[in-house]
Amino acid sequence: MQRLIEIRSYKLMPDTAAAFHDIMSNKAVPMLQEWHTDVVAYGPSAHEPDSYFLIRAYNDLADLNAQQEAFYGSDAWRQGPRVELLACIETYLNTVVWLGPEAIEDMRRRNAS
Repeated sequence: MQRLIEIRSYKLMPDTAAAFHDIMSNKAVPMLQEWHTDVVAYGPSAHEPDSYFLIRAYNDLADLNAQQEAFYGSDAWRQGPRVELLACIETYLNTVVWLGPEAIEDMRRRNAS
């Protein structure tokens, strides 16, 4: 079954990558997983020290929108790591693509954080 993959690419403020990764690893990603978000992979980009990625899988665009609206609108997020993460982000870009299960699992294996 094909799934919609969202690739979020972050351009971080200088010298914030280590803090950003710590917050993502210890707070944001576990929180996303508690909300049943399929986090495929995340971590620092291999090409640039101030770049970072987060890859999530959804059933379709409606699922993506519903899950993100619920998560990002929640008190848990707004009172949780949101402010700490936003302070590290200069900008970000989302891209969505359809992938099959084999490609998604390969992405998980090759980009485990």
